[in-house]
Amino acid sequence: MNVEANSTDTTDGRHDDKPRPHWCNVCYKRFAWRQSLNIHERMHSGEKLFQCTQCEKRFSSPYTLYQHMNIHGAGKYKCTECGKCCPSSSELAVHRRSHSGVKPFECTVCSKRFTQSGHLVRHSRIHSGQKPYKCHVCDMVFSRSGTLNTHMRVHTGEKPYKCSLCDKSFSESSNLQRHKRLVHSNNRPYECPYCVILFKIHIALKRHVRIHSDAKP
Repeated sequence: MNVEANSTDTTDGRHDDKPRPHWCNVCYKRFAWRQSLNIHERMHSGEKLFQCTQCEKRFSSPYTLYQHMNIHGAGKYKCTECGKCCPSSSELAVHRRSHSGVKPFECTVCSKRFTQSGHLVRHSRIHSGQKPYKCHVCDMVFSRSGTLNTHMRVHTGEKPYKCSLCDKSFSESSNLQRHKRLVHSNNRPYECPYCVILFKIHIALKRHVRIHSDAKP
């Protein structure tokens, strides 16, 4: 099995015309090969069939095992800045940009720069209006696969983000964070400049300030 090829067999970070007929029923990522989907599904089930022969850690795919095994080697592709080991020289070169700040890929429309070509491709869709990811239920289209994955929860009712402090669950991580801030946290970072009352969210402060300004929208 070519583990590196299978590791990039999804819609994420890629822009090509390869047919991807196999769908994950949990997160709706698409794959060109059934074998790649089978490996991906282990991420959701927690099944880890591939074991490191050096330290006995287990992994869900041969590619993640391949990446891990590099830490037991001679460190051929090791970052001299932070010590991180990479599975190839090309991935080490990309990683080093996080330290150097080098962004060699520039958008020809707005001149915004990126460390990886895939990030530039994804960004370019903002200018072109290109939306290659289509919902197979309602035909809505999206420029990013991650946005499509989030949208699919409207149809499935899936709420994978569970509050650790109560039994509520949410379809998006941002909604979970907002819930924790409003319900479980006593932090009130927004202060009224007139009477020093504190608020948890900015919109509550804006509404309160109308009392002082006599604004009646």
